[in-house]
Amino acid sequence: MASPPLAALHTEAVPVLDLLTVPQVMARLQLGRSAVYDLLRTRQLASITLGRARRIPAHALTDFIHTRLEQDAA
Repeated sequence: MASPPLAALHTEAVPVLDLLTVPQVMARLQLGRSAVYDLLRTRQLASITLGRARRIPAHALTDFIHTRLEQDAA
């Protein structure tokens, strides 16, 4: 009996989580490096650390933007 391709199993079993680098977040927000690190330091923008590398989940960036939009609208 043939088993399904490994790629098909991977996409169904594990959701894809896009992780962004600090330079990618800098480009998307059009902010400088220190401004992005300030957002990370103050926990306004969630991140994870992998070894010495800092990564920002794409959904965390989206949540940050939505939160700021709601704050500005209030």
